[in-house]
Amino acid sequence: MISLFDRLARPLLLALDAEDAHALTVRALKFAPLPRPVPDDPALAVRAFGLSFPNPVGMAAGFDKNGDVPDALLRLGFGFVEVGTVTPKPQSGNPRPRLFRLPADQGIINRFGFNSDGEARVLARLAARASKGGIVGVNVGANKASEDRGADYVRLIEVFAPVASYFCVNISSPNTPGLRELQQAAALDDLLARVVAARERVALTAGTTPVLVKIAPDLTLAELDDVVAIARRRRVDGMIVGNTTVKRPKWLKNKETAHETGGLSGRPLFRLSTRMLAETFVRAESQFPLIGVGGINSGETAVAKLRAGASLIQLYSSLVFKGLGLVADIKAALLAALTDGRAASLEDLVGADAAEMTAQDWPVY
Repeated sequence: MISLFDRLARPLLLALDAEDAHALTVRALKFAPLPRPVPDDPALAVRAFGLSFPNPVGMAAGFDKNGDVPDALLRLGFGFVEVGTVTPKPQSGNPRPRLFRLPADQGIINRFGFNSDGEARVLARLAARASKGGIVGVNVGANKASEDRGADYVRLIEVFAPVASYFCVNISSPNTPGLRELQQAAALDDLLARVVAARERVALTAGTTPVLVKIAPDLTLAELDDVVAIARRRRVDGMIVGNTTVKRPKWLKNKETAHETGGLSGRPLFRLSTRMLAETFVRAESQFPLIGVGGINSGETAVAKLRAGASLIQLYSSLVFKGLGLVADIKAALLAALTDGRAASLEDLVGADAAEMTAQDWPVY
């Protein structure tokens, strides 16, 4: 069924405006009679953040912003789904157009700006499906006009704790003015102290919910030193590396579209995000697991993310160009890596090349 969808629907979607195509895809998934997925090979199971994942391939935040189709995505074979970014109050985000394809580069630029239905509507949807199980994380962010952005994150932790498998604290989107400043040492330390305290308060009634931090691939290594040290000190449960980049590699082919403002994702992000993943892995020193995201468009690149330090991976932009069949391709490649002598388990792959990667020349961007 997935191969048929990719073959018939993807050419149509690519002919549409990018944001219209995205909305149509979400709507189709909402009503499609999808069968239950074939159970994953037990060798793909991953234990991280206190959670048991049936496989390490997740849908990244940004696709299902408002919690409309997490169960449909799980049925398509994803091991977990991250909805959001969710903001406390509804907001429309930046004006259209705000989503652009770079076909020759297999990249995407977006400047959505945290368009969100708001906490109440997303909470209602997640509460309605809570009994269905599956790992569904909630990516939380601040409203653009908020006077206390830290309070926004705290509120969302308190509100969504009963229905979230984990939280991703998104402080790295380039499309909300000033948001990335929360990655600076003093601001991040204050924010994570408040977020973790909120998580501990609600744990008494909702149970303990893992808290992860999503960082930008554009941090300097000195800034990364601070971020990882603070994350370790505040005892967060993990990090996601990384968000979109504001950099524009000179080697991009779709040069006119590349001038659009926003965050770049997809294949052009792979080398930078993977290097930042390796740098984060060596600094974390196994104190918490990492999720690798950015430019994964094949089984080979998925394995490379694990070898750079990821215990789990996430996709989104590459699905636009490669289709939903990519999920099965990646899982097959991971299993192949276990049968060709490279590793006895997925855990053995994690970080195998990280130290070597950090000694290489920095990727040209």
